[in-house]
Amino acid sequence: MKKVFAIALGILTAIGGFVDIGDLVTNGLVGARFGLALVWVVLLGIIGICVFAEMSGRVAAVSGRATFDLVRERLGPRVGLLNLFASMAVTLLTFIAEIGGVALALQLATSVNPYLWIPVVGAAVWIVLWRVKFAVLENAFGLAGLALVVFAVALWKLQPDWADLWRQASRPFVPHDESHTTYFYYAVALFGAAMTPYEVFFFSSGGVEEGWTSDDLGTMRANVFIGFPLGGLLSVAIAAVAAVVYQPEGVEVDSLGQIGMPVGQALGVLGIALVLIGFFAATFGAACETGLSVGYSIAQYLGWQWGKFVAPLKAARFHSVVLLSAVVAVGVLLTTIDPIMLTEYSVVFSAVALPLTYFPILVVANDRTYMGRHVNGRLANTLGTVYLVVVLVAAVAAIPLMIVTRAGQ
Repeated sequence: MKKVFAIALGILTAIGGFVDIGDLVTNGLVGARFGLALVWVVLLGIIGICVFAEMSGRVAAVSGRATFDLVRERLGPRVGLLNLFASMAVTLLTFIAEIGGVALALQLATSVNPYLWIPVVGAAVWIVLWRVKFAVLENAFGLAGLALVVFAVALWKLQPDWADLWRQASRPFVPHDESHTTYFYYAVALFGAAMTPYEVFFFSSGGVEEGWTSDDLGTMRANVFIGFPLGGLLSVAIAAVAAVVYQPEGVEVDSLGQIGMPVGQALGVLGIALVLIGFFAATFGAACETGLSVGYSIAQYLGWQWGKFVAPLKAARFHSVVLLSAVVAVGVLLTTIDPIMLTEYSVVFSAVALPLTYFPILVVANDRTYMGRHVNGRLANTLGTVYLVVVLVAAVAAIPLMIVTRAGQ
């Protein structure tokens, strides 16, 4: 069991990153409109996040310091501040969307208006981040999020045409009723959702919270190479279920409830129950990740004491930032802004912030001052450089595609 719980951080990070409210909505919508013609983007994102999460985790394990802490020191306060603003804007926007996602999940379970749940969720997230131990957080929500495996079971139960699904995935094409600009808009959105900046900040900071050293590099890599592919496969299963049920009927997916309905069609009440558990665990876990990441980023840049491994009174400024973020999130959501729309914008803006997030990680991972003999090898540098080009292309294309397609409409 110790080995299982040792990779719980990777499971929590991956489910929070790959199957948060952004991915639940985006994958369901994309599956219904494009089938599996955009699965290649998910695979691209899995490889990319594994490359940079392994770098950031290795930096944390070898240096004992989280990524943002080293970015400011290595690149200077001005570049670090630019990185902070870019990542913070996206992470806070994602945090707001995740709290809205939890409220939507609770609405599905209780039929209570989500706006009544929003203050409760905001308070609950803050209390968990303030009082619950880090190990409990990662084990509970990381493992509960595995209930979303029910989408893979439902896909098998629906008995789709597997040959057709494979054809869609292996030979990507743009459906005749969709434009190329819309296709690539959602490609950028999926890529941004897979590689959201907070994932690496949370992962590296979580490694410091758990006291990783160079002796724990094997555990760290197990977190990366098991957790993130698992999260990616769950997101593909969600898209596939939507493709099988909704695409033939031409139904557009625009709500969280629609994403879970095919599971109920395939597996009945038990399937719906597992979906609701998975939705809640994934969105609440992602809210915890993003909330902590806001606090991690600011505290590490400013040199404050931070983390759940220290008593709250000794990290009062860190916890104050987390509390303020929760208050802002609740306030924004109570304006009645649509959490689903907020989610769609957050994943696109994530793509814009990617170069500022991942370039510093590549720089630090190559610095022998911090890394010694654990600096990047040839493969890591080659993949890292290739992906920097990809994220730069995605960042440049994101806003124009959003404008031209009117956010994918």
